Amino acid sequence: MKNTERFSGRVDHYVKHRPGYPKELMDFIYEEVGLSANAFVADIGAGTGIFTKLLLEQGSRVYAVEPNQEMADAAYTALNQYETYYPVYGTAEDTTLSDASMDYVTCAQSFHWFDRGACKKEFHRILRPGGKALLVWYKMFSEGSDFTKAYEKLHYDFSSSRRTVDLRNIGDKELIAFFKDGNFGRKYCNYTHKLDFEGLKGREFSSSHAPLPNDENYTKMLKELEKLFITFESDGEVEFLYRAELYYGAV
Repeated sequence: MKNTERFSGRVDHYVKHRPGYPKELMDFIYEEVGLSANAFVADIGAGTGIFTKLLLEQGSRVYAVEPNQEMADAAYTALNQYETYYPVYGTAEDTTLSDASMDYVTCAQSFHWFDRGACKKEFHRILRPGGKALLVWYKMFSEGSDFTKAYEKLHYDFSSSRRTVDLRNIGDKELIAFFKDGNFGRKYCNYTHKLDFEGLKGREFSSSHAPLPNDENYTKMLKELEKLFITFESDGEVEFLYRAELYYGAV
């Protein structure tokens, strides 16, 4: 399966049940990194527009680059009322954007899917002199949470494919190779995301590696997910611990 097709059939779950990003992180991006209401931003792998919306709310001009039509359609439905929203059909390696046209490139929960060498060249091409790339992820933070540990084990045990692509595979070695002269800044923010059982199901099946209804493991996983919820719920909800991670610099 092509990486650009990984989330086909999962978009509704993605829109409804994926976590957002904490205000602390967005404040840091605009107050410390330097984004502004006047900035031209290429949001690469924009997906359903979760991070794109946060940029638009700050008034930035956002070119939301996305190759998956289902995800792009969901983003358009949610964001087309913003005057500074520009949907673009393209990939990280071929954005179709003009040379030196962007002040910033953002990649939220998407960089690990890209060809790093090819996208580095493309980002360098579309960025203006002094422009920066911002790589953002949210990662489950299992330290101190028995639920998150148990959920992660279940999630990996029932993965429907070999996890050759995983955001956990991006570490300092890869980041140093990506950013110019190996120099980059970083910012971490912890936050929580509470879900009822329907939300927990949606969160799981929004994952590109989760079994779909036609998979033999789908029903079995659903039963195990229900057991997990019963074990750890409080007042009808379970609580995920997340850490938002930002890495930024010239490329």
